[in-house]
Amino acid sequence: MASAVNVLALVRDGHRFVFLYDDQSLDTVLATLSEYACDPELDFTWYDAAVLAQRVRRLREEHASEFELEDFPTLF
Repeated sequence: MASAVNVLALVRDGHRFVFLYDDQSLDTVLATLSEYACDPELDFTWYDAAVLAQRVRRLREEHASEFELEDFPTLF
């Protein structure tokens, strides 16, 4: 079965930041957000990194909930 690709995007002030990652790459995408926030050449702030990291974590929780529901279907 193919792994799903998650898309995380930020569009602000004429800048577009788009991150593509799978569920096994959560640590990598979170590290990349930090690297972008540290880079003075980019118009990407720590606030941007925090907001996007929160989205990543929320999506992970939602996916975990979906899998739990699929593993244990209701009998009603």
